[in-house]
Amino acid sequence: MNKANDSSNFKGSTSDMYAMTDWRVRYADKIRTVDQAIATIRRGDKVFIGSGAAEPQTLVKSLIESSGRLADTRIMHIMTLGVAPYTEEKFTDQFRHNAFFIGANTRKAVSEGRADYTPVFLSEIPALFKTGQITIDIALIQVSPPDKYGFCSYGVSTDIVKSAAESATKVIAEINPQMPRALGDCFISMDDIDMAVPVDEPLLYSVRERADDVARRIGRNIALLIEDGSTLQMGIGTIPDSVLHFLTDKKDLGIHTEMFSDGFMELVDKGVITNKKKTIHPGKTVASFCIGSRSLYDYIDNNPAIEFHPTEYTNDPFIISQNDKMVAINSAIEVDLTGQVCADSLGPMFYSGIGGQIDFVRGASRSKGGKAIIALPSTTKNDTISRISVNLKEGAGVVTTRGDVHYVVTEWGVAYLHGKNIRERAMALIGIAHPKFRKKLLEGAKKLSYVYKDQILPDEADVYPEGFETTMITKGGSELIVRPIKPTDEEMLSDMFYDLSDQTIINRFFSMLKSMPHRKLQQFCCIDYDGEMSLVALTKEGVKQRIVGLGSYHLNPATHRAEIAFMMADAWQGKGIGTYMMQGLVKIAKSKKIKGFTAEVMRDNVPMIALMHKAGVEPKSTIVNGSYLFTMDF
Repeated sequence: MNKANDSSNFKGSTSDMYAMTDWRVRYADKIRTVDQAIATIRRGDKVFIGSGAAEPQTLVKSLIESSGRLADTRIMHIMTLGVAPYTEEKFTDQFRHNAFFIGANTRKAVSEGRADYTPVFLSEIPALFKTGQITIDIALIQVSPPDKYGFCSYGVSTDIVKSAAESATKVIAEINPQMPRALGDCFISMDDIDMAVPVDEPLLYSVRERADDVARRIGRNIALLIEDGSTLQMGIGTIPDSVLHFLTDKKDLGIHTEMFSDGFMELVDKGVITNKKKTIHPGKTVASFCIGSRSLYDYIDNNPAIEFHPTEYTNDPFIISQNDKMVAINSAIEVDLTGQVCADSLGPMFYSGIGGQIDFVRGASRSKGGKAIIALPSTTKNDTISRISVNLKEGAGVVTTRGDVHYVVTEWGVAYLHGKNIRERAMALIGIAHPKFRKKLLEGAKKLSYVYKDQILPDEADVYPEGFETTMITKGGSELIVRPIKPTDEEMLSDMFYDLSDQTIINRFFSMLKSMPHRKLQQFCCIDYDGEMSLVALTKEGVKQRIVGLGSYHLNPATHRAEIAFMMADAWQGKGIGTYMMQGLVKIAKSKKIKGFTAEVMRDNVPMIALMHKAGVEPKSTIVNGSYLFTMDF
């Protein structure tokens, strides 16, 4: 990777070297007090302010103190952690802010029309600066002290700060010894700094919130999608922290992200993140900025295992896609039943920004073995509003389109939408919505003709029992997922049925069924997980799954015994799947206090007769209407 500003790569003539060693003299001439530096800002100037934890607080404070002599000063930045007094109503004539990403400190001003919001992909902001489409007269930044070659590091925020500084007419930099010296493509020469303001103050930091049960369940669901050797991108907050918490059993994970946080640092220390399997930048964590604790800032200081790059590189979908098994994890405010993702507004009120979501969604989607994940709690406002909606709220913006979306994850499960039709998408998203809203969502889907008019769902109380999910190894060495059936399994169950031989169908249904239409299939798939239970065995090839086995019981309330039945794909018979599912159903039935099982089996169905003796309970049998009736009491 060519690093034009990396001082370690200097090659030049003797005169060039002399000029380089003489930077200290030029540096001394550039030192100003904060007031002297801010005094050079004129009315009408367009001022860029450094990002995140690298906000130059002393310069910002002086800028506000100078407001009396300023007018129509345009201020721009992505999210900053500090205060933003220039957005206050009393400074309307002096300052006008333009947010490329709306933070908590500017949200009120934007919503009230006293500040602006520019929706743009984070990867494309630098080009706006460099082409002059957005001009920058003054860049206010914060950097580390210069090294012996006269190069300062952008430290915790390279992101769009580097391109802003390179495009600005004048660069005013706080030189702060508490700014870590990050490595990578993240340096600015003292020759490119017009005024240097020495400061010595702590960087801004963020406090980690404690994850609640919802965040932990979302984190677990996402962690199950992450394979050994994956490269990760995620942000900051309780959901990313929860994902990281559930990754401690993974191996050789890598990082290519826009943001680096404390959670990543902890997984490096545990040996989970090694970056060894990365396709590009092997052995290196790649990021564009970090926000976290003082310990995190100390950790990145002169750390050769971490490289900071500008967002036009880290967020370039083409670069991102070169990481095999790239996993991008991003948040959303709302997702509708067609898969449209709103991530920057609450209805018409702009809340945050496009940021890097679509950069990483598209990059991960094009990665070999990659996964693009949208994560969100299923509800908001104390479970009074569903964040899975029939339609996005009026005025809501679409950040990730229905054509871009792949995985959507809530605390209730995972919906894979890519390549799925609207009916399949709607059913999958209803399945991961909060149970109390599923009936209403289904009604809305029916009104819009998204789903079958006679579609049914389990009752609100019939929560999918994820604790019964297991994996098995067949006699042939294949790994199968065994789990309770879901309403969204209808298509796969149909595929399995129509692949069955005539004899297998007769053995299961005691007659030759010619069809298995939706009205019958949904009776198999929509169960209460209590008096009814069905386990399916699935193969998995990438994101494609196939049902190869089905084992079910149905409780007879009069006898408190459950009738059991099995159906195996012909090619998968004799591989131990029936035995595994039988034992699983016995375990589940016992936990439900069911008295025992009964089964009717045709006399020539030798494999099923043998299976009746593998439940761990000695069966009793009688002949009824030419078939065996087995009874097993627990």
